[in-house]
Amino acid sequence: MEHVEKIIDEKRQGKALLTVNKKENTKKLFIESYGCQMNMNDSEIVASILDKQGYNTTQILEEADLVLVNTCSIREKAETTVRKRLQKYNAVKQVNKNMKVGVLGCMAERLKEKFLEEEKIVDLVVGPDAYKDLPNLLEEVNEGRDAVNVILSKEETYGDISPVRLNSNGVSAFVSITRGCDNMCTFCVVPFTRGRERSRDPKSILEEIGQMVDKNYKEITLLGQNVDSFLWYGGGLKKDFKKASEMAQATAVDFAQLLDMCATQFPKTRFRFSTSNPQDMSLDVIHTMAKHKNICKYIHLPVQSGSNAMLEAMNRQHTREEYMQLVDNIYKIIPEMALSQDMIVGFCGETEQDHQDTLDLMEYVKYDFGFMFAYSERPGTLAGKKMEDDVPADVKKRRLTEVINLQQKHALYRTQQHVGKIEEVLIEGTSKKDPNQWKGRNTQNTVIVFPKEHYKLGDFVNVKVEDCTSATLIGTAVGYSDNN
Repeated sequence: MEHVEKIIDEKRQGKALLTVNKKENTKKLFIESYGCQMNMNDSEIVASILDKQGYNTTQILEEADLVLVNTCSIREKAETTVRKRLQKYNAVKQVNKNMKVGVLGCMAERLKEKFLEEEKIVDLVVGPDAYKDLPNLLEEVNEGRDAVNVILSKEETYGDISPVRLNSNGVSAFVSITRGCDNMCTFCVVPFTRGRERSRDPKSILEEIGQMVDKNYKEITLLGQNVDSFLWYGGGLKKDFKKASEMAQATAVDFAQLLDMCATQFPKTRFRFSTSNPQDMSLDVIHTMAKHKNICKYIHLPVQSGSNAMLEAMNRQHTREEYMQLVDNIYKIIPEMALSQDMIVGFCGETEQDHQDTLDLMEYVKYDFGFMFAYSERPGTLAGKKMEDDVPADVKKRRLTEVINLQQKHALYRTQQHVGKIEEVLIEGTSKKDPNQWKGRNTQNTVIVFPKEHYKLGDFVNVKVEDCTSATLIGTAVGYSDNN
């Protein structure tokens, strides 16, 4: 079983993205994305900007005029993969002399000089806040100069650009609501690669959702590095909120209100959101979820460790006890809520007792699913500069195995609770294992497969759950749900 970051979908890593081609566009763009869902979404923004510059997307590297790789810095593996890809582009460049290559995203932010000096293949380096500058940068490149823009912005949210949906299943879409992050977790490079936190205008968010609904999308995931701290008061950085006028503060929109607006305005659309940060989660959000049937009963609530000593070392702004209390309150308000975790094992200074605390916390919550990693040091982070990565590799490996095994046990316990129930499922595609079966997800985000019969992609169907594995429910449709 692969353990991947919630928002890192391994099947989509490095898949060249394809859009509907326009006849009048004469140039070809090959764009690959690595890393989180935010990166996938950013590539859709880039495709939209370049579409207006005369570029159609292609999945054939050899015919591309422009090759862009949208990169991730969260783990070493992602960076290594990108370097391999650059070598591959280089080989193609020997044949196709006119091809230009650019690096986008977080790695661009982190390694700007390196790319131009060492990787002689790169013509263009563009950070996550500079995509609107692409037309100018391409002009520079076409005149034979290297082009770089890695300036991080206080304002940029791309709220005015309608992303081109790439490789979508046509049923679910992602809409970005915040960019950047203010939480300086010591293991994380995001604040340095994506800048400080800023929220997008709710009006532009609702407009984008409206466009998606008109195109028959049935499920929207609101996306941000930390959605719970969404705060719109007219623009600008979240940390400057206290400097805003009284009027701006009084009329500000927070995440609970934004969710309420979305669910109310689009009652037939399912809403999800990712990622939540325990320290910023307010119970208002849980009450809003309880109020609306169309907000899915699932929260990705990363904790990273069950040990207070580790939480402090990671600069997570809450204790184990506060997290447990939050979980108690969530289950009290919405007993059927599904929770998932991110865990880092073997962080700097982690003892056996710290590890035991993590296992105990998992027993307490019994997460529906999780994403578990052994700690690997990232350059540029506070831990990378100040802390010693002192847990031996074999110890990390053993602890990770223990965490994964316990998660498997809890996952099975959680899927078993669904057996015998009838649950609403949104059909999002064909099952990978059986072409005669649909797959979809229930409100808790659990995958469910069932015979296709006469049902169609994008239908909301009631399915009777008859069996399960630790990851999947197996059932039979009993009719359409009242949401169609």
